[in-house]
Amino acid sequence: MTLYICRHGQTEANASGLLLGRADPDLNEMGRIQSAAIAAAVPTPARVVSSPLQRCRQTAEAFGQHIEVDERLIELDYGEFDLRKVAEISDETWTAWRDDADFRPPGGESLHELGTRVAACLEDLGSSAVDAEVVVVTHVSPIKAAIAWALGCSIAVSWRCFVSQASISEIAIGREGPMLRLFNGVGHLE
Repeated sequence: MTLYICRHGQTEANASGLLLGRADPDLNEMGRIQSAAIAAAVPTPARVVSSPLQRCRQTAEAFGQHIEVDERLIELDYGEFDLRKVAEISDETWTAWRDDADFRPPGGESLHELGTRVAACLEDLGSSAVDAEVVVVTHVSPIKAAIAWALGCSIAVSWRCFVSQASISEIAIGREGPMLRLFNGVGHLE
């Protein structure tokens, strides 16, 4: 069947162009509207699994079902970069980050560490998704890690992916393993 990997709806921090890692703001009004659109676009799932952060749990609530929280779905820890504007990060830092999956922002987490924990989560959830639809509500970086997992490629591919707010990606789970069926779907938001 399918893992529906959904990015949470908009927050004021997202709307302001800030790096939003472990900070925990609520959805704004647009985010609540987007959450309803996600829930209307996805078939009724057997399970709804969310990051522990508010913006994801509030998005998951739109499904009107019990929400399982999995800590492994939390956003990348940006450390000292959390809630900073992207333009405030030096070009040298961006280059180092893009060139090395083990790079950690000060006080944060590497893409490699993120990829390892997200892959473990998806392996666990994949066994459920063989027979039923499973919705995962998470963040931009874990979604990129999920795409790398589905494609069987390096987490470095995340620098070549753009994930829209309130987007839906689909990973089919079958006997042969995961297969990316849809990436960054936003048609439900129009």
